[in-house]
Amino acid sequence: MKVAVEQIEGCKRRLAVEAPADVVQQEWERAYGRVQKAARLPGFRKGHVPRSLVKIHFADDVRREVVNHLIPDVYRQAVSEARLDPVNEPDIENLRLEEGAPLSFVAVVEVKPTIEVGEVKGVEVRHAPAPVTEAEVETALGELREQYAEFRSVDRAAKEGDLVVVDYTLRPEAHEPTTATGYHFIIGAGTVIPEIDQAAAGMRAGEEREVAIRFADDHRMEALRGKPGTASLKVSEVKEKILPALDDDFAKSTGEYDTLDALRAVVRTRLEARRAAEEARGLEDKILDALLARHEFGVPDALVVRQVGHQVEHARERLRRQGVDPDRVPWDYGKILSELKPAAERAVRRALLLEAIADRESIQPPDGDVDTEVEKIAQAAQRPVDQVRRMMEQSGDLEGLRHGLRERLTLDFLTKHATVRA
Repeated sequence: MKVAVEQIEGCKRRLAVEAPADVVQQEWERAYGRVQKAARLPGFRKGHVPRSLVKIHFADDVRREVVNHLIPDVYRQAVSEARLDPVNEPDIENLRLEEGAPLSFVAVVEVKPTIEVGEVKGVEVRHAPAPVTEAEVETALGELREQYAEFRSVDRAAKEGDLVVVDYTLRPEAHEPTTATGYHFIIGAGTVIPEIDQAAAGMRAGEEREVAIRFADDHRMEALRGKPGTASLKVSEVKEKILPALDDDFAKSTGEYDTLDALRAVVRTRLEARRAAEEARGLEDKILDALLARHEFGVPDALVVRQVGHQVEHARERLRRQGVDPDRVPWDYGKILSELKPAAERAVRRALLLEAIADRESIQPPDGDVDTEVEKIAQAAQRPVDQVRRMMEQSGDLEGLRHGLRERLTLDFLTKHATVRA
């Protein structure tokens, strides 16, 4: 087999491949045999159509068999001989395939960049962790009070912060109206169309009002973006928010805390743990930013698009958990790609650099660490460890787990050897 590799731009490679005629003819013979076994023609039993008639009546089927079996095999052998590890499926060009003749084609693929890793120890960054303040503790306690708030009906006009229960009808211009009964929202929270929010303020239970509306330019339904319309609104109930007193009784109602001071101490501990994790991630980001600035390398478009795809799928999954069918949402994939591409490209650059550093420093997660993580997953799923491991091996999740642990160890290595100044 002949394989010639050409670097055409960035991470793209063009492989000119030629397989000898005898290899090609062997595949033609196997394809004739497979098609002949399934061939049917009037006057012949299945599998007994002569080869001469198979060539005439089933030529397209035979060629399809050759293409489906020969080209993938030859391609895999070609990338192996060229010592390439493509990150995407090949674009096949200039295919020449005839019986009794050599096979030739051009495959355009993308590969990971070759990264010449420089010195990674002693990276100097500025990072001054911010301590948790008393004001932040009080804010967290306030948010906790909000979770335990009650809403009680009041006989007065609604104001900001009140919860209103309404019946409404939306009439978008040139669209069918939509109606809802018993819909509730908090005035001023920004969860409804601004005109409806403003109209509800000042209304009492039993009052009705009609207002002109305009749908937002980024409305989730593309057909309604920027469209005008009207809304009929009837308030059936106004509820006032009642916050619990911040005292020992409140502390007891939230869990096993006898006093407000005990609750405040727990809240502070949780905030400090969260802050520590955030500071650690922030320090890692600064170290990686410094290292990325030192290492210039191209990024395969295929990996960036794949990263965007992961983010879109996560968004679709969030909608499913909320009871929304993502296939009914009008996705603007062109806009999504342009918005998510910069962050996706940085994520790919980050992952590629960490992989290159791990290779140079021979960083690998111990088997014991991998086993521990598999055991945690098995315990959470309430399944036997061996069964979970087999499933993860088959799906590729085990390799993904090992890769994640390797990345974590690499980040720990970089942080340990960084020079951090306040």
